[in-house]
Amino acid sequence: MRIDLHTHSTASDGTDTPAELVRNAAAAGLDVVALTDHDTVGGHAEAIAALPEGLTLVTGAELSCRTEGVGLHMLAYLFDPDEPELARERELVRDDRVPRAQGMVAKLRELGVPITWEQVARIAGEGAVGRPHVATALVELGVVPDVSAAFTPDWLANGGRAYVEKHELDPFEAVRLVKAAGGVTVFAHPLAVTRGEVVPEDTIARLAAAGLDGIEVDHMDHDEPTRARLRGLAADLGLLATGSSDYHGSRKTCRLGDFTTDPEIYGEITRRATGAFPVPGTGGTSGR
Repeated sequence: MRIDLHTHSTASDGTDTPAELVRNAAAAGLDVVALTDHDTVGGHAEAIAALPEGLTLVTGAELSCRTEGVGLHMLAYLFDPDEPELARERELVRDDRVPRAQGMVAKLRELGVPITWEQVARIAGEGAVGRPHVATALVELGVVPDVSAAFTPDWLANGGRAYVEKHELDPFEAVRLVKAAGGVTVFAHPLAVTRGEVVPEDTIARLAAAGLDGIEVDHMDHDEPTRARLRGLAADLGLLATGSSDYHGSRKTCRLGDFTTDPEIYGEITRRATGAFPVPGTGGTSGR
């Protein structure tokens, strides 16, 4: 089985619609794909309606968190999307995305970049606006060569010249909320130092003690020594070790299935989940 547990659609900052994403996942030879848009479950219904036969969908979200001044992302799988406490927190994060993006636009204009809010809103479309949309605008304007180049201290990296904070969950609270909603939690790309500051390993240990289920080990932003280090840490802490592409369509260079999760780990995730269940494809046609 080929299992990719971290992808994004136009419901947040990907470039594939949810329907396109599941069709592309099937075409890439995946057996299981998780749709984990940022702080939203808005793409799930379309993905389920379009799900090709032979592909299983894991519903999820990537939650924006912050602890000790460091931003991090928590992948949440197979939770009850209607559980009110977690739904309320996701809404608070989403509601803060527009003023945050507008603040980044204002900072960039102060730095002499001729960016406009209208441009960023056009790029975001119906998706939950975020830094990748602002980064895409910088690419369009020729300020940076690609989206990754926008995530530097000069521009949009954490603490960068145009960075603006937003409402984010405490990761310990995120673990509690997801567990209460019947879901499973995996710390996304925990040592992706190219993205900015990361939390120390003792914080990962405390999250494990608080109920964290796993850490994302095999990821494009982890080099081989980092993956080995994380695999050892997962073993020491009794955490599940996952692998995923973090696919964003054409916005990033990673491809569906670039990194995958072991079927035994996937089986354990599904065994632990009680809030929702993987959806098997039956040959959906939505969006064709």
